[in-house]
Amino acid sequence: MSTFLLEIVTPERTVYAEQVNMVSVKGVQGELGILPNHIPLVTPLKIAPITVKKQGSKDEVLAVNGGFMEVRKDKVVILAESAELPGQIDIDRARAAKERAEKRLADAKQDNVDFKRAEASLQRAMNRIGVSGK
Repeated sequence: MSTFLLEIVTPERTVYAEQVNMVSVKGVQGELGILPNHIPLVTPLKIAPITVKKQGSKDEVLAVNGGFMEVRKDKVVILAESAELPGQIDIDRARAAKERAEKRLADAKQDNVDFKRAEASLQRAMNRIGVSGK
């Protein structure tokens, strides 16, 4: 089975760079499954987990918090605001962030709460908690 290079890059570092068989992501227009030799494409990504499939190994799931994906013939690059492997996620910090965001959203009737920012914070926390599997 053929493969392609998947690179997941954040402003701080390269989080992932390996040969894979498939990657599944959630773009703003819906879910996408990318296989080798996919047509070239650039799309914005949602705050959501991505799934990486490699032959002979268990699927890998990463928490990707927005960004863009560029698909080339033999390479896929995901430029993310942040991305974490399950082992890199601080679950206690993610749960605390979730609680703070939920409290802000509950208090959203007050004018000093930035609803979109609180909602994005909640999505990021839920994404991390879901990927960590804890």
